[in-house]
Amino acid sequence: MNVDEIIKLMQAVSDNGLTSLELKEGELKLSLKREKEMPQIVTVSAPSADAAAVQMAAVQNGLAGPSMMPQGMVMPQAAQDTADRADIGSDKVVASPLVGTFYNASSPDAAPFVQAGDTVKKGQVLGIIEAMKLMNEIESEYDGIVEAVLVNNEEVVEYGQPLFRIK
Repeated sequence: MNVDEIIKLMQAVSDNGLTSLELKEGELKLSLKREKEMPQIVTVSAPSADAAAVQMAAVQNGLAGPSMMPQGMVMPQAAQDTADRADIGSDKVVASPLVGTFYNASSPDAAPFVQAGDTVKKGQVLGIIEAMKLMNEIESEYDGIVEAVLVNNEEVVEYGQPLFRIK
């Protein structure tokens, strides 16, 4: 077998998706093999809620441009509307970790968890977001005073939308 024949044989193996070829010329033995292709699993991870909220708050505060958002991540329209409507003048912003309906109290007849001017501690419940019939408590990430409540009771909120401004 010469070099040209070997090259043609290699090309044929490649073109037909063969994974193995065995050839013997004395008393001719030929063995071809093609293994099944295993499905490839590709995982894509989203940025953590904290990192995404920080990046989105930076974009909304004008500290970073939209090009600084993670690739493939788009600022929800409601968050853009809220950012346009309320000038976030603080670096302490509590953003929504999920999409759902915001409630400022534990029941319709109860007093709101917090109002503008209230002093809050880190870990204190500020509100509730209902998502898929689950009530998710929104806790303060900061110690300070509630400067503004940026959403109304029973308002639908988007992921990353600013909810509270703390000073």
